[in-house]
Amino acid sequence: MPVSHFPISVETAGRGLYEVSDKVAQAVASTGVEEGLATVFCRHTSCSLVIMENADPSAVSDLEKFFDEIVPDGTGWDHTAEGPDDMSSHIKMALTRTSESIPISRGRLGLGTWQGIFLWEHRSRPHRRSLTVSVTQ
Repeated sequence: MPVSHFPISVETAGRGLYEVSDKVAQAVASTGVEEGLATVFCRHTSCSLVIMENADPSAVSDLEKFFDEIVPDGTGWDHTAEGPDDMSSHIKMALTRTSESIPISRGRLGLGTWQGIFLWEHRSRPHRRSLTVSVTQ
């Protein structure tokens, strides 16, 4: 089974969800694989990946509100070396995912009609995030 790996860089402006579906789709298309599997992996401990509705922005903002309520910043965490959002970012990452696997069918990502792949930045300040897309035939 041949595997191809593609780096993706995502510039964030701070907290929020950043859709990367098009970048992942471009990586898949460049391989020419018709039937297979795309795996997206996030190489960080204070951001994560989610597959979420991409049609109505209120779905994304409601998800963010929910996580901010259950894991608030600066509430007595011991791990605060990088600020009050340090440990809360790690917890949000641990409660979500650092990888997503999406089937490839007829050369395209097998996402549902309203699904998008998002990098979820949990830190308040901007970051350059690294993802790896692996495509397996």
